Amino acid sequence: MYNSKVLEIFKNPKNVGVLKGANAIGTVGNASCGDIMKMYLKISDNGIIEDAKFKTFGCAAAITTTSVATELVKGKTIEEALKIKNSQIVEILGGLPTQKIHCSVLAEEAIRAAIDNYYKRNKKQ
Repeated sequence: MYNSKVLEIFKNPKNVGVLKGANAIGTVGNASCGDIMKMYLKISDNGIIEDAKFKTFGCAAAITTTSVATELVKGKTIEEALKIKNSQIVEILGGLPTQKIHCSVLAEEAIRAAIDNYYKRNKKQ
């Protein structure tokens, strides 16, 4: 079902865990569908994402896509991170089964949810 790249990242995901000092936290997903993603970001005062971690409850695709998403946002500005699309994540992974594409959409949404949380915490629009 999954290609070798997806399986390798699933076996060795990067950035797993809670990020101490995170100033942006986003949670997306639905317990009824089985995938819940929580993304933690540390964003500098000048809007650079310095670090990212995640905790995901779900299938291999959910864990893998969130791992890739955290790698993609590191070092980017908020504006650059908001331009990350689920299709980029799928491309990096070399594809996902059709029924698992929604996991990449959730990873994109987790980035946006964390950034929305950052703006709310800092009352920025």
